Amino acid sequence: MKIAIASGKGGTGKTTLSTNLAVYLSQKYKVVLIDMDVEEPNSGLFIKAELFKEENKFKMIPEWIKDECTLCGICQEVCNFNAIIQLGTKIMVFPELCHGCYACSELCPTSALPMIPKKMGKLRHYENNNLSFVESRLDIGQEQATQLINQTNKYVDEYFPGEIIKIYDAPPGTSCPVMEVTKDTDYVILVTEPTPFGLHDLKLAVETMKELKKNYGVVINRYGIGNDEVQNYCKEENIPVLAKIPNDRQIAELYSSGELIYQKVPEVEQQLENIGNYILK
Repeated sequence: MKIAIASGKGGTGKTTLSTNLAVYLSQKYKVVLIDMDVEEPNSGLFIKAELFKEENKFKMIPEWIKDECTLCGICQEVCNFNAIIQLGTKIMVFPELCHGCYACSELCPTSALPMIPKKMGKLRHYENNNLSFVESRLDIGQEQATQLINQTNKYVDEYFPGEIIKIYDAPPGTSCPVMEVTKDTDYVILVTEPTPFGLHDLKLAVETMKELKKNYGVVINRYGIGNDEVQNYCKEENIPVLAKIPNDRQIAELYSSGELIYQKVPEVEQQLENIGNYILK
């Protein structure tokens, strides 16, 4: 079972739900929590576990070999991301734009663009009884999150068997990193808040899930502020509302202190039980 927890915008409570749900379910099941917000992972602030494994992650970038190049221009033509440009008698490679698709290297008739590894980030794997925690973090200055997300997905699939519940804390928004995380999941939980901004970005997230043909439901965080437009929208679109987490000062204080919420707020524990029952049935 692969569950992605996503949101149309940042700051809705996605990480709060991911960490609390993972620890709650680990009381009965084997669970893996994977922080896929590789640009700024922070699930680890709430998870207490021992470091089990750490490894550097690399992306493959073409390197121009001048003496082998005939300046045919094929590399520039096949690159969809403008990562290679031919300027006169010189080929310029822009690593920040490269997606590592190998097109330029494989199609070069003289093998003048071999792919070389370049460190892009680090993966860490932690263990604590029934709960495993995996996070990846991009190095400062790296701009392509999808390659690190893809490699993290491969690590999780290879290391953990299928019967383990996998919860993916996705990046915010609806861009390529979100689609990379959610494309192979079984279910997506969209976290929103009952405000006009929350509704606007929820609609974008719903449209994205429809394009990906994903099953999804909604969790309303900070329930009690704003208005009923989010609930009305979910009702009109037949989107299941899995839980409503109340807007409560104690919750904010616990979160700000890096503590799990459900252990001290019974209403939140009840909402997590509702979510668990729904996704596991």
